[in-house]
Amino acid sequence: MINSLFGSASRVLGARNWILQPANEDRLRMRLLVLFSLFWVVTAYSETESEVLKPYDGPSVNEVDTSTLTGKLMCGYQGWFNCEGDGMDLGWVHWRKNRKSPFGPGNVTVDLWPDLSEYDDDERYATLFKHSDGRAAEVFSSANRKTVLRHFKWMQDHGIDGAFVQRFANGLRVGSANKVHKDTVLSHAREGANRHGRAYAVMYDLSGLRKGETERVRNDWQLLRKSMKMGEDAAYLRHEGKPLVALWGIGFSDDREYSLAESRELVEFLKADGCSVMLGVPSWWRELERDATADPNLHEILKLADVVSPWTVGRYRTPQQASKHSEKVWKPDLEWCRKHDLDFLPVVYPGFSWHNLTGDPLNSIPRLKGQFLWSQMIAAKQIGAEMIYVAMFDEVDEGTAIFKCTNDPPVGEGVSFTDYEGLPSDFYLRLVGEGARMLRGEIPVAEAVPLLK
Repeated sequence: MINSLFGSASRVLGARNWILQPANEDRLRMRLLVLFSLFWVVTAYSETESEVLKPYDGPSVNEVDTSTLTGKLMCGYQGWFNCEGDGMDLGWVHWRKNRKSPFGPGNVTVDLWPDLSEYDDDERYATLFKHSDGRAAEVFSSANRKTVLRHFKWMQDHGIDGAFVQRFANGLRVGSANKVHKDTVLSHAREGANRHGRAYAVMYDLSGLRKGETERVRNDWQLLRKSMKMGEDAAYLRHEGKPLVALWGIGFSDDREYSLAESRELVEFLKADGCSVMLGVPSWWRELERDATADPNLHEILKLADVVSPWTVGRYRTPQQASKHSEKVWKPDLEWCRKHDLDFLPVVYPGFSWHNLTGDPLNSIPRLKGQFLWSQMIAAKQIGAEMIYVAMFDEVDEGTAIFKCTNDPPVGEGVSFTDYEGLPSDFYLRLVGEGARMLRGEIPVAEAVPLLK
């Protein structure tokens, strides 16, 4: 956005006759006002970038051991929600489908509705949806500093070790409003992790990149290292003595335009920069089939990394299927990783629903009041996993969120949302905290969901 604004300003300034030879005095005033507005917006965006792209110098609490991923239960933190009026000028991103229509009934992407009962007034953004009592339904923005800090406080309150902060590479064009938002969220997440004694790390999602665009990741990481001193603050997660960076989306068979060769170059770049690397890969990466490319070069790339994390959301749908998957897929995956001196990070999730996003049935993979998620965490522990990734902390689009969601979502004609089956809004935060304790052997493995006893 900044680049386009500078271009507009340059074109205006270059048109001397447009400024110096107006038809009348009113037009001169108008044209000067246009110039002033352009430079005001450019300056505002530049100040926003410089405000967040700097080293962390705030307080830091030492609670989670950030020296290793081993023994940690980490969540994915999307941080991709925007609202009208949040200062990012992006509209209702990840809340509504059609940007040209209001955010209300018939124009929504999420299946879970966040519980905003603890949020302050300046964190709430009213929508056209209504609750059963007639109240306007409100949502949050990930650009709001107080909200992101609040989310990391919830992690602290419930014993969740921290989060991989998602950084979607296709939105990292320098000067764009999307990048400003991502920089803002990362800055707030870093502060939240430091203030509340959590761990955090950058996860680049490569989805949507075209051929040759992986360079954006390289350039972005260099910028973060230089301007924000990323990887150097106390809360940044390290592994094998080095800052951990995740690359998600390598080796999938869904016709991604960026190549395995480009992916390998990214891994080699990060390793040369003194980082540990976690790779997010397909479920059947080891067999090179189904959701994975058949190219054996994928295995050669994995051997360069430090952590392998196969994506399992939607790969099984019941506790029984999850247990079977862990025995038939995770267990030999773990053995392969150990043979090649790699760590194995299994992905677990609480359920799945993307009715409003795609039209699929509501609550298509039921949560079963926590039994589905708990069965996966047990399975990961039983095969010998020493770390777990929970997808996701705040993902209400696909109904995988574990943060506080309401059992009183909006209602009305043509309005459909799922909920937490009458469980308290903090149930999944507490359950994931129990999973972290089980992972570390602080509580015994038990088949029954502990919070339902």
